[in-house]
Amino acid sequence: MKILVCISHVPDTTSKINFSDNNTKFDTNGVQFVINPNDEFGLTRAMWFKEKQGASVTVVNVGGAETEPTLRKALAIGADEAIRVNTPATDGFSVAKQLANVISNGGYDLIIAGRESIDYNGGMVPGMVAALTNANFVNNCIGLEVDGNSAKATREIDGGKETVSTSLPLVIGGQKGLVEESDLRIPNMRGIMMARKKPLNVVEPVDASAETSSVSFEKPAPKGAVTLVSPDNIDELVSLLHNEAKVI
Repeated sequence: MKILVCISHVPDTTSKINFSDNNTKFDTNGVQFVINPNDEFGLTRAMWFKEKQGASVTVVNVGGAETEPTLRKALAIGADEAIRVNTPATDGFSVAKQLANVISNGGYDLIIAGRESIDYNGGMVPGMVAALTNANFVNNCIGLEVDGNSAKATREIDGGKETVSTSLPLVIGGQKGLVEESDLRIPNMRGIMMARKKPLNVVEPVDASAETSSVSFEKPAPKGAVTLVSPDNIDELVSLLHNEAKVI
């Protein structure tokens, strides 16, 4: 089984976020980048298929040379090879077109993507990839088993879970629950050394126009100051809740 894991290069959630050019561009200065958490769950599941079923695992990213350390980390975790499509990730559709081209040329059986990336939270790419490659699709996936050409996937639905049977080729939008957080892997020294020798292939993009663009960004408004009320002054508390907070 050939598995392709789609990797997004996203800011660490502890990074301080700023914007430049009149709030139209994300400022990457001083920002630490990591593997998108939803993709990391998928990569860990792919490692299980590699170890238990002998699958080959390729990771792919759409982006510039600055994303290669993230791909190298995926190789250190255990992926066999990496592909970088040499073009900026401008919007969901253009990224999906690039990934679909890689999939068509590589003949992959299982494509594991994160449900969404934690930077833009678009949640569009996995479904569009499935449509462009004529593959089956399961989103919000929290469980996956593959037996030959058949697959059984569990996905999160409103108020519960649903288990579906399908066949390969298959695209999933994975998320927390696909593996346990305790199963996530930290690259060890041996993995890091081996990753340096594994192939990281840079391919040129196909023509794909961006169908959306960001007009501007805006941070959430800062939280207001906290008003402290003495526990003996219940009347003041009731007044503030009624007149200022307007919750009673």
